[in-house]
Amino acid sequence: MIERIEYLEQLAAFKDKKVIKIITGVRRCGKSTLLEMFQTYLLGKGVDEEQIIAINFEDYDFEDLTEPKKLYSYVKTHMVTNKQNYIFFDEIQHVKDFQRVVDSLYIMKNTDIYITGSNAHMLSGELATLLSGRYVEIAMLPLSFKEYVSATGENSNLAVKYKEYLEYSSFPYAIELQENQKALNDYLRGIYSTIVLKDIIDRHKVVDAMMLESVLRFVFDNIGSQLSTKKIADTLTSNGRKVDAKTIEKYLSAFMESYVVYEAKRYNIKGKQYLKTLEKYYAVDIGLRTMLLGKRGFDAGHMLENIIYLELLRRGYDVYIGKVGELEVDFVAMNRDGLVYYQVAASVRDENTLKRELKSLQAINDFYPKFILSLDEDPEADYNGIRRINALDWLMQ
Repeated sequence: MIERIEYLEQLAAFKDKKVIKIITGVRRCGKSTLLEMFQTYLLGKGVDEEQIIAINFEDYDFEDLTEPKKLYSYVKTHMVTNKQNYIFFDEIQHVKDFQRVVDSLYIMKNTDIYITGSNAHMLSGELATLLSGRYVEIAMLPLSFKEYVSATGENSNLAVKYKEYLEYSSFPYAIELQENQKALNDYLRGIYSTIVLKDIIDRHKVVDAMMLESVLRFVFDNIGSQLSTKKIADTLTSNGRKVDAKTIEKYLSAFMESYVVYEAKRYNIKGKQYLKTLEKYYAVDIGLRTMLLGKRGFDAGHMLENIIYLELLRRGYDVYIGKVGELEVDFVAMNRDGLVYYQVAASVRDENTLKRELKSLQAINDFYPKFILSLDEDPEADYNGIRRINALDWLMQ
C-alpha cells in the first residue's frame, strides 16, 4: 500500500467530529485503500474491531445491502452501545436513497461516518439538501508526482521520474504493472471502460457510445486549450460526426461528474469577474490519455500544465485561467489567503518565450506572488518579483 499521508491527515483531523466525511474521486484513485489505512490507524489508536463497521458496495457479499432498509438494519444490528461506532460505506452511490440511511445514522449520538463515491452527482440534489452543513468533502486524486517518486525510489533523477510519471500512469496500482506495458494498458482500459460504461453510459442513458468517446478523445487531445461546446460540436461535425452543442454540454458534465475530466473556468483579473466562456479542460491522468490517444499530440508544455493544474487542486486551491486585458495567465490559484499566479512552460530558455511568459504576469498590478514554472534545470531567477523556478522542484515541495 502507498501511504497517502495528506489524505490520512485530513481524515484524522476530522475523527470524532460530528460531520460526515465524504471522499470523492475517480475510480481506482485509492479511495478504498485510504479507508483501509484509516481503519488500521483507528485500531492503532485503541479502537476495538467491533467498533468498526465497513461495507464495500462493489463487493458481491454486500449486494443485499444496496436496499436501504436492509442496510440500515444491518448497521444498527452491528453497532456497539456506549462506544463510538466508526461506519465506512465504500462506493455508496450503489445504494438507492443512501442519503436517508446516512442521515438517520448521523443523528445518532455514537456514530462517526465515512463514505466514498466515484460520481459527483452524489453531492448534488437531495444529498446536498438533506445533509447540508453536515458533511465535509475530501476530494481525492491519483498519485501526485511527489507521491509517485516516494513510492518508486526517491534517489532517482527527477527528470527520469517525471518521464515515467507521464509515460505510465498516476493511478496507484499502475506502479505494479510498469514492467508489463500490455498489462498496464489493459488495466487502464479497464478503468476507462468502467467509467464510461458504468458511470456515464448507464447513468445518463447515452445512446451513441461512439460519439461519447469521440468527445472525450477530442477533450483529451486538446487539454490546456480554450474550448467551447460550439467549437467542439463544429469540429466533430466537420470531421463527419454530426453533433450539437447541447449534447456536447451533456457529455462534458458527465465526464466531470465522473472525475475523468476537470474544468478550469476563466477569471478576469483586472475586473475581478468570473467569465462564462472558453474554459480549459484537463485529464485526471496522463496515462489514461495516452492509452486512449497513443502518443500523438504529445505537447510537453500542455502535459506539464495538466500536472500543475491537478497539483494546485491537491494543495487546496480553486484554479482559474487568468485574463488580463488581451493576455492570458495560465493559472490563478485562489484560497482564503489570497491569490497566486502561475505561468507554465516546458522551457523558457529562448529569450522570446521568456518575454512572452513574463509579459502576462507583468501586466498584473497587485502584489500577490507570481511564478514561472518550467522544466529547465537552471538556477532560480527573479525578474522584479516574478520568480522562475524548476517545475519538478516545485512539485516535490
